Amino acid sequence: MAFSKKINSKAKTQINSGFGTNASNYGGRFIKKDGRANIIKKGVSFFEGISWYHSLLAMPGWKFLSVILIFYIVINLFFACLYHIIGPAHLTGMQGESFIEKFGEAFFFSAQTFTTVGYGRVNPVGFLASAVAAIEALMGLLSLALATGLLYGRFSKPTAYLKFSKKAVLSPFKDGIALMLRVAPYKNTILSDAEVKISVAIHEEEDGKMVTRFFPLELEVEKVNALTLNWTIVHFINENSPFYKFTQSDFANAKGEILVFLKAFDDMFSNSVVSRSSYRLDEIIVGAKFVPLYYASAATSSTVLDITKLDEYTVAEINFI
Repeated sequence: MAFSKKINSKAKTQINSGFGTNASNYGGRFIKKDGRANIIKKGVSFFEGISWYHSLLAMPGWKFLSVILIFYIVINLFFACLYHIIGPAHLTGMQGESFIEKFGEAFFFSAQTFTTVGYGRVNPVGFLASAVAAIEALMGLLSLALATGLLYGRFSKPTAYLKFSKKAVLSPFKDGIALMLRVAPYKNTILSDAEVKISVAIHEEEDGKMVTRFFPLELEVEKVNALTLNWTIVHFINENSPFYKFTQSDFANAKGEILVFLKAFDDMFSNSVVSRSSYRLDEIIVGAKFVPLYYASAATSSTVLDITKLDEYTVAEINFI
């Protein structure tokens, strides 16, 4: 029996998924675990195809600081070379006799000019050296303004500080089975009016070729007023579910991906934030139940949310239909 026969025919198909339906043209997962689309774009040059502003805002902090530091060193090395080509004699106040000492003086003079510090011991003499220093000072002002704006943008950018469980589980629920995953906020932000939508992409055989069909998954709770603790997202597998009458081997052998889109309102920024994740069907743990993530503190005066337990589960028996 072809696997396509196992998909519940009563399940509602999602037509406008935003992803392709031809499984033969599909490579890997649709969405990476960090929420980014698993897409490589071709047909444009590297510089045309990348948004530097978005890239610098989205990259990890250590990469951002590394880019700033490398740019600062390279630009000063470039201008130090120019000053050295013009001639050390055109920079008065330089000390040292060797090439390395003179080049070092030119480098630090460039750094002082670039940052508009200008201590004054070394200064340019002549039109050419003064022109290069003037251009460098202008570039320094623009670069520092740009770096300051990017740094502010990184701090002020609304971000959904949410962690999804690495695995989804199949757990006993209401005398049946439910697909569960969970998400928790991990910073001291206040998120309200959280809403989640989940769909599953299943690759099946149709007319002798593999195609991808998308199904929205009905959830027990789609919205919560406040997302302060963890949220276990539950899809009850009933007669309306595409997983209806799936067996354990079907979940193990089926090719597909569960797509999760969560939107919430950040009170601090008065703006909506979005977080995404995905789970391949072979990433679903069959017969498991998440352990509680929060508990009362020792003084029972507050609630402790233990993020380290986000992926912890216990074994649970389930009975397939």
